[in-house]
Amino acid sequence: MNTQPPHRIDAHQHFWSIARNDYGWLTPDLVPLYRDFSPADLQPLLGTHGVSGTVLVQAAPTLMETRYLLGLAARHAFIQGVVGWVDLTSAGAPAVLDELGQDPAFKGVRPMLQDLADDAWVAQASIAPAVRHLVRRGLSFDALVKPRHLPHLLRFAQAHDGLALVIDHAAKPDIASGAFDGWRRDLAALARLPGVHVKLSGLVTEAGPGWSIEALRPLVEAVLEMFGPGRLLWGSDWPVLNLASDYAQWVQAADRLLSGLGQKDRQAVMAGNAQRFYRLAPRSPGL
Repeated sequence: MNTQPPHRIDAHQHFWSIARNDYGWLTPDLVPLYRDFSPADLQPLLGTHGVSGTVLVQAAPTLMETRYLLGLAARHAFIQGVVGWVDLTSAGAPAVLDELGQDPAFKGVRPMLQDLADDAWVAQASIAPAVRHLVRRGLSFDALVKPRHLPHLLRFAQAHDGLALVIDHAAKPDIASGAFDGWRRDLAALARLPGVHVKLSGLVTEAGPGWSIEALRPLVEAVLEMFGPGRLLWGSDWPVLNLASDYAQWVQAADRLLSGLGQKDRQAVMAGNAQRFYRLAPRSPGL
């Protein structure tokens, strides 16, 4: 029996610098998060847990932050991809995507849908030209949503069936209330679209500091049933993860939650699916 630990790709992590002043959500009351987080903070954790690469995801709705993240990727080879932010409503969005796409680390975009006033923003016609350009360029779309957004996201996904779309943090089910029926129904509708993927990330933060593996297990089993192990991407959501846990605890929990899968399927969730979805390849600094 092969007991070797799985090779891992962290499909969802963040860095930020407070002095940049474009993280409107990041306030001093979020004590574990209200400081700078840099590659020097994360890299030792990656080495300890067999993580060979990461996908760095935007945390501010600014183009300047996306360029900052791409600059970090240029200097740190473990950052194998960057998911940035572009104003998809702008007529100039296709040109911006063309420019950013010259950098091989740029893999896709993430509008911060959960923070927008209009829950149906993603289904508006004005973003369609930019989204079609994402498809043409082979770029992906990360959906940062909560359960209430899922019906709108379904309409969006149906309108752009060539788009590589991944739902961050399994759409943040309301773990505290245990009200999962609507989440399960609406996520299952999206799972019927073969281009839609989902991230196994962020769940411990949604559960809160008293989280347990047994509280998360039915959610992970539901997502596996809907999407199968071929469309599930493991990620840490570090350092947001630090609100309720730490990197080591989440790695151990994920291993236990996926222990019922065969080795090939576990490897797909922990690394292979992220490599395929984001078109990742090992990188050298400066490339």
